[in-house]
Amino acid sequence: MYTPAVPESEAATAVRDGQRPAEGGISLKEVTKSFGGGGTVAVSDVSLEVGEGEFLVLVGPSGCGKSTLLRIIAGLEQPTGGSILIGGRDVTRLSARDRDIAMVFQNYALYPHMTVRNNLAFGLKLRKLPRLEIETRVNAVATTLGLQELLKRKPAALSGGQRQRVAMGRAMVREPQAFLMDEPLSNLDAKLRVSMRAELARLHERLGVTTVYVTHDQVEAMTLGHRVAVMRDGVILQCDSPTVLFRSPVNTFVASFIGSPAMNLVWARACGGTITFGGHTIRVPTDSRLSSLEGEFILGIRPTSFSLAAHDHSGSLIRVRIDVVEELGAERHLVFHVDAPAPDVAGEREDGLLLADEGCLFTAQTVARGEVRTGDDLSLSVNVDELYAFDQNGQALVTASMR
Repeated sequence: MYTPAVPESEAATAVRDGQRPAEGGISLKEVTKSFGGGGTVAVSDVSLEVGEGEFLVLVGPSGCGKSTLLRIIAGLEQPTGGSILIGGRDVTRLSARDRDIAMVFQNYALYPHMTVRNNLAFGLKLRKLPRLEIETRVNAVATTLGLQELLKRKPAALSGGQRQRVAMGRAMVREPQAFLMDEPLSNLDAKLRVSMRAELARLHERLGVTTVYVTHDQVEAMTLGHRVAVMRDGVILQCDSPTVLFRSPVNTFVASFIGSPAMNLVWARACGGTITFGGHTIRVPTDSRLSSLEGEFILGIRPTSFSLAAHDHSGSLIRVRIDVVEELGAERHLVFHVDAPAPDVAGEREDGLLLADEGCLFTAQTVARGEVRTGDDLSLSVNVDELYAFDQNGQALVTASMR
């Protein structure tokens, strides 16, 4: 299960629990953005409070409106309706330069003809700060980010990770009220992305500046964010801590989007203390959260809720034939067919559920014990305490225990 990389701040907790508004942070009130004379709605009636010092992540598939919402906060797009407050000040109609924010972009946006030192100092020179203060700030940021030996180089002589640090430094040197980051790690290779995630988390813990971070990568979202807002079609479906999103998703979209591999979803039927799907039957204990379910519903099973088993006395064993084996070192992904329909709630078939031509494909994440080959018949035990149930509209009925 994913947990935040850094502890949730007191400010973030207070905002999440509704104890106070984001006085020193960012406040969005009924923000809407449409294009083409109202034909295409990119952001729809979004209200959100980001606490002072909080690291909030906007996550969702391409086209969900997360980058548009970030650009509205930055002042690069004007909202069709609603208001934006930063530090308690209404900035809805202010230009980007007057909002006291700093942005870090996916493409770094460095000046190629300038040295690292001049890239860092450029924004301060435009603000006509004293030369000594500029030097002091640039040297302090260079020390924090380990850029001292690179100050005389130009961007072409830097690696991807070094360029990203320069882009971060250029934002930090301004000492803004908020950082806005638009997929800043997406151009890095996998190994460097992991190290930069850790560096970003440490940096935010040290600086404590309010940050809104946009990504389509749910692993980034879950490891960086104090809170994560899951977006779809311009709407925030759920905004909460990574743990709550993982354990208590409000609907099938959040359930399948958060977690890797994705949650397995299938139509099932509950009757008299048993759950059946695709020819498999799971017995539900009388003290289970699912024991009161009756009739047709959408069953959710996390890949980590399966385990290899030879014998079962609880009635939670299913027998499957393995279609694909993915070896990942200490763990193994087993993909198998289930002869039951996958849910198609509000077009979610288009959003990445694993489907077969008939029925659906399930993934089980198990320890890499023994040898498993494609075509093998295996017995898998299902942890009944970790099952999810959703109604026919995809809304949560039963979520997993928070233990």
